[in-house]
Amino acid sequence: MTFGFGRSTLRRSLLLGACAAALSGCVTTESPIDSAPVIAPVTEPNNELRQLPLPAAKTVVAVYDIEDLTGQFKERENVQSLSRAVTQGGAAILIKALQDAGERRWFTVLERKELDNLLRERQILTEMRRIYNNEAQIDPRALPPLLHAGIIVEGGIIGYDTNIATGGVGARFLGIGGDAKYIHDVVTVTLRAVSTKTGEVLTSVTTRKAVASYALQGGAFRYVKLDELFEAEAGVTYNEPKQIAVQSAIERAVLGLIVEGAELGVWRFADPAAGVSYIKSYREHKYGADLTVAAQTPPRPMTLAPAETEQLVPKRPAPVQVTQRRLSPATVPSGARPAVRNAAQPAGQSGVRQVPGVGAVPVERQPAPEAPRQLPPAPTPDEPSLGGIPQPAGSSKVAVLTEGQG
Repeated sequence: MTFGFGRSTLRRSLLLGACAAALSGCVTTESPIDSAPVIAPVTEPNNELRQLPLPAAKTVVAVYDIEDLTGQFKERENVQSLSRAVTQGGAAILIKALQDAGERRWFTVLERKELDNLLRERQILTEMRRIYNNEAQIDPRALPPLLHAGIIVEGGIIGYDTNIATGGVGARFLGIGGDAKYIHDVVTVTLRAVSTKTGEVLTSVTTRKAVASYALQGGAFRYVKLDELFEAEAGVTYNEPKQIAVQSAIERAVLGLIVEGAELGVWRFADPAAGVSYIKSYREHKYGADLTVAAQTPPRPMTLAPAETEQLVPKRPAPVQVTQRRLSPATVPSGARPAVRNAAQPAGQSGVRQVPGVGAVPVERQPAPEAPRQLPPAPTPDEPSLGGIPQPAGSSKVAVLTEGQG
């Protein structure tokens, strides 16, 4: 009985193990339609941004956030989900686009999106060095000051409009035909460069990108014989990712921001001739036949040299000066007063005593107590009074002279 129970348990265990192995094999095996992850390829707007002429100097800029100002959610059939219609990672896309400009030769981008994390990490380093190294002032070589930007690049996704254009075409002949349908949405992005010196908006750019979706479908439906029917159908649908559309719009906005900033003198091209040619082609693409004389000579911003910044250079901490103070015995607590030993005084220093750990301390002299004053003795009977006239010997009376008596 026990042996039969053991064999059944063993069979069950082997069966479960085989099922688990089969399932694990199905999980780890990739499907033929699965694709391996790849680095995002360079698109046409990104390639144009990378091919920009070189700048005269690299500009330090800061990026805080690119907000989704559309307020729209994804819509499905007969229901609306709480997922946003456009990406919420606009700041990450903008930082990447600024770094790609001129192959990382146009801008030095500072982290401001997650500034709290950066400051918290620096605070940890400061606190650890203070606790374990007893550093009241951190060495700048261990923690240099943060860079600051002369220009802030900010903006937002200000519009996402759906079903801007819809349409299709199709045809059938003798039960064989096909059709095509398409839908266009539009996403709108705006960027601006703001001077940190004065708060002036130096330049702003608005770009739009169409989001295309289409479907192709074909089929056949006909009788081959009286009792035989032939039917076939095929189709494909493509929806452009909205994140790629937003990325393309932001990259085009960064390119426009650079060209218009160079036109206004915010920054300069290293090759003036190449810069003039690039600005001219940009104007023709932007204005077309509507280019005016006023558009060719725009007034410059009021802020002078907004891209120039003076970074903070830390000074070395001044050496701590230790001053030694001589204390008198009266100011030293009785419990902490060191024992005084009688030592021979150096010549010429009779009023100084040596205190261990302190040095020579002048001795405070106490004033000598005054002797009691001696009163004069009492006068004798035969002693004349103070201020009186002495009398002749043997006379006991005092002659009193009055006025008019001789």
